[in-house]
Amino acid sequence: MADNAKLIEQLYGAMDRHDGHAMAKLYDPNGRFRDPAFGELTGAEAGDMWRMLTGRATDLKVELAEHETHGDQGTAHWIATYTFRGGRHVVNDIHAKFRFANGRIVDHEDSFSFFRWARQALGPAGFVLGLPPMNLVVRRQARRDLAEFRGES
Repeated sequence: MADNAKLIEQLYGAMDRHDGHAMAKLYDPNGRFRDPAFGELTGAEAGDMWRMLTGRATDLKVELAEHETHGDQGTAHWIATYTFRGGRHVVNDIHAKFRFANGRIVDHEDSFSFFRWARQALGPAGFVLGLPPMNLVVRRQARRDLAEFRGES
């Protein structure tokens, strides 16, 4: 039986090292990821998202504040600090839920205040783009960026 707490530690350790390839290997090939910025990603999309984000990150710092697992379920509280496009400093406080199977992550959901993130990352425009339904504009851009990274555009 896999040590699921170790999987969480490996995930955020790899993120802090900007190693999206190591992160992708921790996900089941049919796994799912969800967050407020990208929506739902399935299969290789999650690994590609991490490769894209860590590949772009020049100053990303990740702190795994706390985590725990119970059987095939887990949670984590993590904080990402980085500079977003345009030079804006972001500190994103994130809570994650996980489900594991066969030593891999099969379901991962991150939750955070999209409005707070948007105000930090996008500046004055974030006051508008951080609110529904305008936040869909940001999600569409994130998905376009991912599709371009994956060679789909």
